[in-house]
Amino acid sequence: MSIELIRELWDYHHWANHRLFDVTAALGEDVAARELGAHWSFPTLRRMFAHIYGADWLWFRRWNGQSPPALPGAEFATLADLRRRWDELEVEQRRFIGALTEGDLGRSFEFKNAEGGVVRRPLGLLVLHVPNHATHHRSEIATMLTMVSGSPPDTGIHSYTQRSA
Repeated sequence: MSIELIRELWDYHHWANHRLFDVTAALGEDVAARELGAHWSFPTLRRMFAHIYGADWLWFRRWNGQSPPALPGAEFATLADLRRRWDELEVEQRRFIGALTEGDLGRSFEFKNAEGGVVRRPLGLLVLHVPNHATHHRSEIATMLTMVSGSPPDTGIHSYTQRSA
């Protein structure tokens, strides 16, 4: 596992989140708060984004020695509130990922899960988990956006690599 690949994946993760978030924000709070059905992981675009933020926040806290009992997210009344907190977290995430070394990736990491059980995994696997988890929810967001406004811009890694080409 390469630290440079990890850093690139996290940069992509932030880019893809921003890309879909910006589309949603442009549609307005009413659209972001519209219930789109119970069949989604979360029924609104705002809650879906808040969940991605919450998972990012939870893992970042775990990597810094804390064991939060639950994900935040439901408390955000507006996309602007969420964006403000997410931007602050992103700065911390970038600093953390930037400081990781190749040796850190193979290091065993221990944390308490939501049920209080102790889990041990290689830190590199957990660092990969966060962007991978978000990919699932970004696909739901893209489908939700298609329902309310038409197909959103591509968030594939190829589009990410072409953004400045």
